[in-house]
Amino acid sequence: MMMVQLDDLDREILRLLKEDARLTISEIAERLKRPESTIHFRIKKLQERNIIDKYTIILGEKLRPQTLAMVYIQAETPIIEEFLERYIQYLMKTLSMLPNVLAVARSGKDGVVAILGGENSEHIERFVNETIRVLPTLKRVEVFPIDSFAKGDGLAGFLVGV
Repeated sequence: MMMVQLDDLDREILRLLKEDARLTISEIAERLKRPESTIHFRIKKLQERNIIDKYTIILGEKLRPQTLAMVYIQAETPIIEEFLERYIQYLMKTLSMLPNVLAVARSGKDGVVAILGGENSEHIERFVNETIRVLPTLKRVEVFPIDSFAKGDGLAGFLVGV
């Protein structure tokens, strides 16, 4: 992560918007006891500097999966090593299209990490066994159930599709 210089006011604006992106400029100005013009100017500059990319929502409990797990998938290295990159891209694309997969990321030269969501641990286990473990030429599939978050509790509400 590249270090970006932010002053205290920019940080406070970002903190408030992260808590509730629906806040109006006048509400932010009132909470921070600053003129609306200052807040408007600062938000515009944060957008121009690509510090604020977009505004979004986090879905509530009713639409979030009840159970989450991280899955590490390691691909077998093919005889022709140049095929590994294509296969990893295939794996990532395939996983990205599956309904229970909330996020997919590359991990090393032969690995993929995914966050899965489901109704319960049995649902996730069945999904992994019937959908992921059957993919060809996998060396390893490890499932790590997520019991609770110390930070990032709203992650599932942010990632889940509707």
